Amino acid sequence: MGNPEGIYFIPSAIINWIDVFVREEYFAVMADSLNYCIENKGRILHGYCIMPSHIHLIFKDANNKPSKLLKEFKTCTSKQLKKEIEANPQESRKEWLMDMMKEAGLKNSNVKSHQFWQQHNHPTELWSNYVIDQKLDYLHNNPVEAGFVDEPVHWKYSSARDYAKIKSYIKVELIE
Repeated sequence: MGNPEGIYFIPSAIINWIDVFVREEYFAVMADSLNYCIENKGRILHGYCIMPSHIHLIFKDANNKPSKLLKEFKTCTSKQLKKEIEANPQESRKEWLMDMMKEAGLKNSNVKSHQFWQQHNHPTELWSNYVIDQKLDYLHNNPVEAGFVDEPVHWKYSSARDYAKIKSYIKVELIE
């Protein structure tokens, strides 16, 4: 991320595009982690959408180290989600999920054991209000395009709710 003071759009996908965020507990890990970064790490979150196999974030780092913040976030959430999956007695895909993460980790020299997130992020600096609005619309409409909901505000793990003045799970600083 070239401009440390920039606002960035970051899509992050789970390895093999596996649908992991299908249980409330896994969404909660993401919400808690994002809120922790906001409260303790200087993340200024302007938009988000958590989909079953990926997330979209629009954020700025108050400490001007967005790459470091993203790396820490992905490392922390991968560890937490792995633990949550392993401990979840309701997770019928536990063995398969752990095998997939282990296999991905073995193929990646940067990973010690299990890999949760794909490594490439494709961050895009949002350099104008037009581009910011475009990316916010894109991420807010993601659940609609996927056929999960009819309106963006109906997806409860999206900042579309914040922009519609409906409280969501994660603290967002609106871009007016």
